[in-house]
Amino acid sequence: MINLVWLKTFCTLVEVGHFTKTADMLFMTQSGVSQQVKKLEQQLSTPLLIREGKSFSLTDAGTKLNQQGQNLLQRSAELEKSIKYDDQYTGTVTIASPGSIGLKLYPYMLDIQQQHPKLAIDYKFAPNKNIAQDLVERKIDIGLVTELCKAENIVSQEVTVEPLVLVTAHNVSNIEWRKLTKIGFINHPDGQHHAQLLLSKNHSQFEHINQLEHRGFSNQISLILEPVSRGIGFTVLPLHAVNAFSNQKALKVHKLEHSVNETLYLCQNRHTLENNRSKFIKRKIIDFIGLI
Repeated sequence: MINLVWLKTFCTLVEVGHFTKTADMLFMTQSGVSQQVKKLEQQLSTPLLIREGKSFSLTDAGTKLNQQGQNLLQRSAELEKSIKYDDQYTGTVTIASPGSIGLKLYPYMLDIQQQHPKLAIDYKFAPNKNIAQDLVERKIDIGLVTELCKAENIVSQEVTVEPLVLVTAHNVSNIEWRKLTKIGFINHPDGQHHAQLLLSKNHSQFEHINQLEHRGFSNQISLILEPVSRGIGFTVLPLHAVNAFSNQKALKVHKLEHSVNETLYLCQNRHTLENNRSKFIKRKIIDFIGLI
């Protein structure tokens, strides 16, 4: 394989036509230029120059090498530039979040993508534990979670808090403990976590979600409240998810004695070299969440 450093010296010499000027241009000594040309000739086992005192002419091999070498050096420079190129508006950013904040955030991410067509947003809705695992395995660039990841290689920053609310069908007024056990619980990927946070603060009888009758499960954020709206059961969700449900008249959000807020954290893997597009999207996420 041709040494690109020697090749650059040779092609520069051919272009300039003078050993001393080539040495000055490349910040080398004249003997250094001569040595690199000789090494290139040795590597190719063929003479490239016909030396005539302080001047020179090219052999046929030298002419061919100069012509094709210039193209090779240009492609090499373009490759290096492409590798180093890190435009904040170009490339793919992978994000994962719970559904509640995702219902607000994902449309905003699409707005950004429309403004910057070379930017691609890969967005996944997932429960906390899945997001944490994806961060550990570096499958995503940015994760938004409501439970701090315990893995040492994950860095987190608090970005906002969101109220958790108890939701039933519109005609349910009594939410005493005995009533809740009869209504039953509509579970979802973060249902146990949300129920533990809110119900334990407001019902002394609550110890575990298994105390409640299981009345259904959905992993689609837009569908979790569908059985609730039909009176099949109740659930606990972040307020953003409730406000996004299409049939608000069919729901009732209950005001509890002790309110509970869920903290939202923005997380990344500390061992991932952060590119400019990820930095840009992270700033946009933080700014947007601060407004909702």
